[in-house]
Amino acid sequence: MQLRKPLPTNRSYAQVLNHYEVEKKLANKLKQADKESRKEIYSSMYDVLFSKVPDHPRLTKRSSDAESRKKVGHRMAFIKRFLKQDETFVEFASGDGRLLKEAANHCHKAIGVDISDQRDKDENFPKNVSVIVYDGYDLSEITDGSVDFVFSDQLIEHLHNDDVDLHFTTIKRILKKGGAYAFRTPHAFCGPHDVSQYFSHTPECFHLKEWSFKDVKALEQFGFGRMKYYWSAKNIHVRMPRFYFSLLEMLLKNINSYKLRNITQLFLPSVTCVLIK
Repeated sequence: MQLRKPLPTNRSYAQVLNHYEVEKKLANKLKQADKESRKEIYSSMYDVLFSKVPDHPRLTKRSSDAESRKKVGHRMAFIKRFLKQDETFVEFASGDGRLLKEAANHCHKAIGVDISDQRDKDENFPKNVSVIVYDGYDLSEITDGSVDFVFSDQLIEHLHNDDVDLHFTTIKRILKKGGAYAFRTPHAFCGPHDVSQYFSHTPECFHLKEWSFKDVKALEQFGFGRMKYYWSAKNIHVRMPRFYFSLLEMLLKNINSYKLRNITQLFLPSVTCVLIK
């Protein structure tokens, strides 16, 4: 297959192509699955992927403490403004739990929600940190109106189209009045951001949908009272009017070339929003 962009320096063409083909096959299976089948796929798809793609970047980065600290630092730079000592924080897709561990210093309770508890068993976590194993559908362990702040990073692009509504209605259910859901997801106009970026102009792998700020506007249907929009990249997070993003998306929507999409990323590095109940 013809490459759309240069390969990473630490991976060969054969490795990237294998990654693409394995992940695309799993993604297609997920897209075609019904609700009950998706539960099973969600719980096992990364194990299958990592077993067949041992050079996967996530496995490489997972072993690096420096990478982990950098990632936590970038996220804390954004969410720290929302955390309060007497409040409850929930992170969806909490992974290794290191963001929870850091956030626990700034809130009363930090709860991770994920398909498995991926924390290192040899690592000590504060008593106010816990993880709920979630099948993507039943989150009855968190009661209505009991959470002050929810955060997810690089999550909603992985949601099946039929599960998007449930995700946002679940968030709204668990939030207190005035509580907030902050999320970050890659912007569609400078993607795709999964491994299909090397071979396709559109996401074909585990990014089932890459979002724009225009897509986020449709979330008004879930009844959140206010929405805030941010230009967000690494440690820089600047609140901007929605008009800024609407204008840029109108001007940049038809760009497909790899080089021009790199430039687009300077203006639209992510979709970062805060929904307030």
